[in-house]
Amino acid sequence: MAHIPEFDPKHWPGMISARITKKRHPPGTAPGTLPPPTEITQPAQGRIVAYDSTELKEVPLLDSDGLRGIGDDLTAWVDVEGHDVAQIADLGARLEVHPLALEDVLNVGQRPKVEDFEDSLFLVLDHFSLNASDNTLTKEQISLVVEDGLVLSVQERSSNLFDPIFQRLLSGKGRIRGGGAGYLAYALIDTVVDHVFPVLEYIGDRLEEFEASILDDPTQEDLNGLHMIKRDLLLLRKSMWPTRELLRNRLLIDSPLIGEQTQIYLRDVSDHATVAVDIIETYRDMVASLNDLYLTSISIRMNEIMKVLTTIATIFIPLSFIAGLYGMNFNTAASPLNMPELNWYWGYPAALMLMVAVAGGLLIYFWRKRWF
Repeated sequence: MAHIPEFDPKHWPGMISARITKKRHPPGTAPGTLPPPTEITQPAQGRIVAYDSTELKEVPLLDSDGLRGIGDDLTAWVDVEGHDVAQIADLGARLEVHPLALEDVLNVGQRPKVEDFEDSLFLVLDHFSLNASDNTLTKEQISLVVEDGLVLSVQERSSNLFDPIFQRLLSGKGRIRGGGAGYLAYALIDTVVDHVFPVLEYIGDRLEEFEASILDDPTQEDLNGLHMIKRDLLLLRKSMWPTRELLRNRLLIDSPLIGEQTQIYLRDVSDHATVAVDIIETYRDMVASLNDLYLTSISIRMNEIMKVLTTIATIFIPLSFIAGLYGMNFNTAASPLNMPELNWYWGYPAALMLMVAVAGGLLIYFWRKRWF
């Protein structure tokens, strides 16, 4: 097989920089096998937050005694940023996370899903954002483990994704401090799902720009940009469709770990996901329409060019005939019928005037026919 060079997204502005394919273990590997430590790209960091309606305390994730100091009457949120295999494996063992869930946490690229492990729920979500430097689309897997009185969230890399949730906990306002682990899980899910809307808003603005550009002066850059957006929408669609199904899954809705009072809020997140899916499908139709518009505009431009060239060629056909006729150079002395007008005093001006008259007549005819 020929070697295929690695794709470099910097050569295509707007190209998806997210990892699309999933890294898999070799066939026959035992279930629950974690990736080797050599694949670590970023050390894990984060925080442990324990709270109830009256108090809140925070300890660093690296504090080994942080979990021991959490009382049974407090809700604990363990927020991990980064994939340190050894550290997450140790944390998963202390929190009694199922090995299959722990495997999916560290092997990113999973399809959004929810799994019930009897005493815990495991969820996989995709977080989409725009790169601040070039507005390329990036995808990050967010893993959630929901247990009785505890929520574990794992992000691929360090970010401020869940900072608004932490600020809501600090303020002590609203339902989040008294809603338990189920409400906290809902708040995290809602945050991840809602982050897709700024991305869709940016894509919508770009589509409007491409539409104006194509109507004004279509270029190859417009076609390349539409192709990049089509790829972005494909990635979003592959994520948001299973996310919508996840939020409608009875394993999540009917789980006692979520609670009946939180179910109505999950239905609201499901509505958000449905809206996002509808927007994605609408944008996909817009991309297809803009592609057709681009091809139509190029075809119309080519037809206009061909019409102009055909008009010019049509005008010069009779002119070429006149010039060729009087260019035969018959000997006028041999016969009085051999182009006697060659000996006229006004012969050459008359030939030019004939050519101008023919060309002018054709132009007037084409104009009256509205051919140009």
